[in-house]
Amino acid sequence: MRTLAIDSATETCSVALFEDEQLIAGDCRTLGRGHAEALVPMIAALPGQGRADRIVVALGPGSFTGLRVGLAAARALALAWGAQLQGYPTLALIAAMARAAQGTQDVTVCMTGGHGEWFVARYDAAGLEQAPLASLRPEQAAALPLAPLVAGSQAEALVARSGAGTALPLWPDARQVMLLPPAAFSASVQLLYGRPPDARLPGQTA
Repeated sequence: MRTLAIDSATETCSVALFEDEQLIAGDCRTLGRGHAEALVPMIAALPGQGRADRIVVALGPGSFTGLRVGLAAARALALAWGAQLQGYPTLALIAAMARAAQGTQDVTVCMTGGHGEWFVARYDAAGLEQAPLASLRPEQAAALPLAPLVAGSQAEALVARSGAGTALPLWPDARQVMLLPPAAFSASVQLLYGRPPDARLPGQTA
């Protein structure tokens, strides 16, 4: 089975093509902005233009625009190819990458959020979520009980504030998606924004 992985949830944009769990080809770029323009050409540059039996896509949390770009591309390709579509949490991938780099252990993941907040979650050595995703102000995040290993784009800042732990700066990379435990993949592809939307419909409450 061929799997196409798409991750455009953060400043990075990455794609990867796998045969079973073996990486065939992939690309990861730090863009900041411009995911909509870059993603489809990146997929098209893969062998066979990335055609796969299964597509897995990052569900967030992360950039609102980046997440929607990735999911829209994944849905369109799944429909065109008759492929299976699954999603995975962005922070779970960071935790898996951290365990692969530093050994099996608990990991706190801390990524850039919106409005000066950080997305924080904690995973155990098996990759299961111990503390649920939260969007917190830096001082709130620093007050949490952290795992000895802190990974993510704000790992160094969180360790500096808390005064404990080892920081591992990491951004999600679709080429590493097979590090995720099988339970991390879900047929539900509802995006995980991590915090309430800034804008609401008239009459809508929080």
